[in-house]
Amino acid sequence: MVQVEVSVDSGEAFDRALARFKKMCGKAGIVTEIKKRSFYEKPSEKRRRIEMKRQRKVKPRRMGGERPQFYNGGGSNR
Repeated sequence: MVQVEVSVDSGEAFDRALARFKKMCGKAGIVTEIKKRSFYEKPSEKRRRIEMKRQRKVKPRRMGGERPQFYNGGGSNR
């Protein structure tokens, strides 16, 4: 498990330090891991979830032709 540590500077507001802590937990994937482990997932359900995720990832490539504009890497279209 990843350990997240936030050092609070003197004079820094607690709310600001808490916001940094939450942001670091989100980036480390702790929140999603806790949600994932909160209920038992049967192995068959896990395989199905992984397969669905793989299919969603592959689908834009199978469509062929030019990629839609929102797949251009987030750059400006102008």
